[in-house]
Amino acid sequence: MPHVSRMEHSRWLNRLSRHSSPGRVVNVCFLVVLLFSTLLTWREVVVLQEAYISSQRNTLENVAHELNNQLQISIDRLLFYRNGMQAALTTPLAFEVLHNAGEEFERKRTQHRWSIMLDNRRTLPVNGVSDEFVDETTSLSRDNPLLRNELTATLEVGYLLRLSTTLKRATQQMLYVSRAGFFISNTPVANSNDIVEQYYALVTSPWFAMQSQKQNPGRGVSWLSWMVDSPQGLARRVAVTLPVDYQHYWYGVLAIEFSLAQMKQLLATATEGEKEGEYRLYDNRMNLIATSLAPGMEPSSLSEKEKAQLAQAFEHDTRGGERLETRYINWEKIRNYDGVLLRIHPLDEGIRGDFGSISIALGLLWALFTSMLILSWVVIRRMVRNMSTLQESLQWQAWHDGLTRLYNRTTLFDLASKAARECEHDGKPLAVIQLDLDFFKSINDRFGHQAGDRVLSHVSGMISAQIRESDIAGRVGGEEFCIVLPGMTKAAACERAEQLRSRINNREILIGKSETLRISASLGVSSSEEKGLYQFEHLQSIADNRLYMAKQNGRNQVCCQDDESQCCTPSRQPSGPPAEV
Repeated sequence: MPHVSRMEHSRWLNRLSRHSSPGRVVNVCFLVVLLFSTLLTWREVVVLQEAYISSQRNTLENVAHELNNQLQISIDRLLFYRNGMQAALTTPLAFEVLHNAGEEFERKRTQHRWSIMLDNRRTLPVNGVSDEFVDETTSLSRDNPLLRNELTATLEVGYLLRLSTTLKRATQQMLYVSRAGFFISNTPVANSNDIVEQYYALVTSPWFAMQSQKQNPGRGVSWLSWMVDSPQGLARRVAVTLPVDYQHYWYGVLAIEFSLAQMKQLLATATEGEKEGEYRLYDNRMNLIATSLAPGMEPSSLSEKEKAQLAQAFEHDTRGGERLETRYINWEKIRNYDGVLLRIHPLDEGIRGDFGSISIALGLLWALFTSMLILSWVVIRRMVRNMSTLQESLQWQAWHDGLTRLYNRTTLFDLASKAARECEHDGKPLAVIQLDLDFFKSINDRFGHQAGDRVLSHVSGMISAQIRESDIAGRVGGEEFCIVLPGMTKAAACERAEQLRSRINNREILIGKSETLRISASLGVSSSEEKGLYQFEHLQSIADNRLYMAKQNGRNQVCCQDDESQCCTPSRQPSGPPAEV
C-alpha cells in the first residue's frame, strides 16, 4: 500500500509539472493579454468612430449656419421691400413726378404694352399690359381703389431695386409682379415687344400662383425650385417669394430668383475652408440644387431607394446621419430654405483622413503586440494611455467651442433640454438669457479678426465668471451667446442679465499695444414662469425675439418683456460702432 501511494503521488506531481510548464504559462498569459488588448483596441476604435461622427456633424452645422445667414439676407430684402410698399400704399410720396406717373398710367393703361419711366438713371421702368389683358385673366384685377398708389409704390421700389444692382452681392433677379397688369425687374427687358410675353410668363409661373391667399394663408416667405426653358435647354431655377397684401387685398408678389450657379456660389462661400467630404443642397422634393464639387466634377447620384430612405429620416428630425453602402451621410435642414443640406463622406476618404490613419495605426500596433509579447504589452499600454488622452481631447472639442471655451450649440441644446425636464419635474423655474454683441462686424472690419476673437474670448470669460456652477452657457452663433439658468426666477434672471450687460459695457478690452476698446451687448430674457412652458427651444426663441427688440430699441440693454417700452435702457446708449480709446 505505501508503494502504491508513492506511485500515485509521483504521477500527480508529473501531471502538475506538465500543466504548469513555463511555455504553457507564457501561452496562457499571451492569450489572456491578447484577448484584453483586442477588447481595449476595439473600444478605442468605437470611441474614435463616435468622436469622428460628432466632429462631422459639428462641421455640417457650422456650414448650415453660414448658409442660413446668406439666405437670410435675401429674405430680409423681401421683407424690407414689402414694408416699403405697404407704407407707400398707405401714404404715397407727394412728388409731382409720381403724380405725373399716375396720369401717364391712365393714358397708357389701354395700350397692348406700355412702360412708365421716371428717370432711368435713378429708378427702374414699370412695364405693363392693357386693361383687356387683365380682364381676360381671372387671377388678375385692376378693381382695387389704391391702384395708383400701388403704381407709385412700385416706382419707389424700383429705386431700391436699381440701387441694389450696384451691390456686388446682388446678382440675383429681383422683381415685383402686380396682379394689376404690370411688373418691375432689376433685369431690363431687352425688347419692348417682349413685355406682354414676359408678364404672362411671370403671372403663370409656379411661384406666383403659390402666393395666392388660398395657397398661402399665412402670407409668409416661400421657397420653390422648378424647371424652365432656356436657350441652353431645360434649367432649374430657385425663387424666394413674399406676397404683398394691404387691408386684406392681395396686390402682387415680390420675388428673388436664383440660378443654380448662384446657389452653388452661396454654398461655396459657406463651405470655404472645408476640404473633406462633399456638400449638397437639395430642395424638399430631393432635387439637387447645388454641390460643393469643383466645376467639371459630376456628383454621384443617389438612388430612388436612398432618396426615399433619407426623405423618411427628414420627417422625424431636423438633423441626423445615415450610412448608405460605402458612404456616410450627415444631414441638417436649412432654417431659411425649404430644403436640406447633406455632407457625403465616402469611407475610402475617411480612411485616407486623420481618423483613418489613427485606425490603421491601431491595427499595426495590435499586429506588433501578437509577435512581441512583452514589448507589445508596453506599446499597447502606452497606446491606451495616448488614446485615452486623444479621446478626452476629441470629446472636449466635440462639446465646446474652441475660441470661447464655452459649450457649442449642439451641446448647449442637449444640456439645456435635460435641465428643462429636471426643472419641470421638480417644479422649479427655468430662465434663458440670449446675448448678442453690438456692432461686432465693425470690430472685425476696423481692427481685424484677431481683435474680434479677442473680444469674444474676453466676453466669454466674463460670462463664465458671472454664472453659477449649475448654469449652462454656450456660444450659439458668431457673436451670440445663450445662458440657461435652472431654478432662477425671471426677476433674478433679468437682474443677472443687467449685471452682465453693465460688466461688459464698463470694461475696456486691450486690442493692441496702446489701443483699448469698449463694447456693449444686447440681451433678451425669457422664463418658464410666464406661460408655464419648459421647452427650451421655445424659451430660447422668446429670448431671441426680445434680444432683437433690444437691438431695435437702441442696443446695450436688457429686454425682459414682449413690449419694447418695458426694455431696461441704460443711462447711455451706444449710437454707433464701438470706439477705440
